[in-house]
Amino acid sequence: MSILTMENVGYAYGGGVPVLQDVSYTFEKGKIYAIVGRSGAGKTTLLSLLSALTAPTAGRILFDGRDIRQIDQYRYRSQYVGVVFQSFNLLPNLTAVENVELSMDIAGKAMPGAPLKAAEKRRRAMELLEKVELDEDRGLRRVLKLSGGEQQRVAIARALINSPAVLLADEPSGNLDTKNREEIHRLFFTLRDTLGQTVVIVTHDGQLAAMSDRKIEMVDGQIVR
Repeated sequence: MSILTMENVGYAYGGGVPVLQDVSYTFEKGKIYAIVGRSGAGKTTLLSLLSALTAPTAGRILFDGRDIRQIDQYRYRSQYVGVVFQSFNLLPNLTAVENVELSMDIAGKAMPGAPLKAAEKRRRAMELLEKVELDEDRGLRRVLKLSGGEQQRVAIARALINSPAVLLADEPSGNLDTKNREEIHRLFFTLRDTLGQTVVIVTHDGQLAAMSDRKIEMVDGQIVR
């Protein structure tokens, strides 16, 4: 069953230079997709469009059959999709759990209902860290005291706050050593199997691409296979 669909999507910068051209593709629920291609092929732009951080200049993107332009963009990114960046984007002077709690506060502004009390928020944040295999000891450490792999796990936990149907990741293991890279890759498959999420990963890692359910190759702003 499809969850995200791109219909003849194009994107061009203000000067009219095309980055993506007539891209059509359907992402199914509960599968891992690896997007590969040389630098400048349009991979990150495609991910930015799927996350609604950028709007297409042609075509449309559907989430569960609905044009994402008809969905409140803040709610879309807070509730329906989670985004993981290569650079982690964590606040270094906060602990791991505080980083997750802060994101819960921000995401909560787009959600109905009363804000969580402090104790409940801490409990839920710790549960999210457990899902990405970080124990309480590491959860209470400042981010600067964590390894690169552990910091990326915190970033993934933050992206899971509202149990999004789709997890989008831009080179999530690009800054990691071999051991941590393999552990982060394994974690994505665990999330797929346990939470049923669709995971879309931009990567240069051939091993991850080979392991994925689908490999999408991009050349000059188009999907070639």
